[in-house]
Amino acid sequence: MSLKGRWRIVEMEAWDKDFLDLVEPAYIHFGDTSSEFAFGCVTGSFGFVDDNDAIAFDWDGADEMDEARGNGWAELQDDGSLVGEITFHNGDESGFIARRWESSSTAC
Repeated sequence: MSLKGRWRIVEMEAWDKDFLDLVEPAYIHFGDTSSEFAFGCVTGSFGFVDDNDAIAFDWDGADEMDEARGNGWAELQDDGSLVGEITFHNGDESGFIARRWESSSTAC
């Protein structure tokens, strides 16, 4: 299995579901040349992903239009889900759970 593709963030430890989907459905996308995530008012991007089942990454982005950055990790689980953590530099951190998401109606 590979991390590549779009994943729907279904749960985060630090924020409830209403916040996660505040602006758009929460997701993390692992691509060939770039990767990105969005939840609440937070967006972030990071580099490409090899065909692995785990990754550690540093990200740059925005939190309510203020510059933000941090790091994170993600790992495929035996049940096909994705678990990981997104951390803000000198700030919040939250574990997350995601499920593979192939919705054509929502652009990433």
